[in-house]
Amino acid sequence: MPLTLDSVAQDLLFHQAHTARAFTDEPVSDEEVRAVYDLIKFAPTAFNISPLRVTVVRSQEAKARLLPHLTEGNRAQTAAAPATAILSADLRFHEKLPTLFPVYPTLADDFYGDPEVREADGRLNATLQIGYFVLGVRAAGLAAGPMSGFDAVGLDKEFFPDGQQKSLVLVNIGRPAETSYRPRQPRLDAAEAVSFL
Repeated sequence: MPLTLDSVAQDLLFHQAHTARAFTDEPVSDEEVRAVYDLIKFAPTAFNISPLRVTVVRSQEAKARLLPHLTEGNRAQTAAAPATAILSADLRFHEKLPTLFPVYPTLADDFYGDPEVREADGRLNATLQIGYFVLGVRAAGLAAGPMSGFDAVGLDKEFFPDGQQKSLVLVNIGRPAETSYRPRQPRLDAAEAVSFL
């Protein structure tokens, strides 16, 4: 029999997990964020390119730089969150390929010499890693509030002015407050979403 997660772990990651919108005041430490990353870093990406970069915003000064780029509906919850992760794609990921994929020494030139191809693959694989990141936050005993409601161009100018990182998603992180969760919305059944050929 293959190994499977027990029902408690499945509940933690999927069945009982919700998007968090309110958090307690308890801080999120550097060690906790590093532990989340250490959980997710082995999940697959194409050629192990691992383009996701995590910028953790916690200080009032950094939040003051972040909040103007969010849609109005996301500002209050982000201002109150203990930490917000800017999840971005590093467009220079190819520079790390000699370390990340040493079995193919010319990979960076053969596949990623074209900046458009590099950006497209970087964004796609970083987006894949974002899903792992949300699960990693949950697995580490924290709650995640992922958001896409922000001005990515303005945020990138503020936080990544060299143009080599492109923000994709923001995730508020912390311990959920009692008022954090809304009732879960319906999901499609497998019969509606899965086909077999």
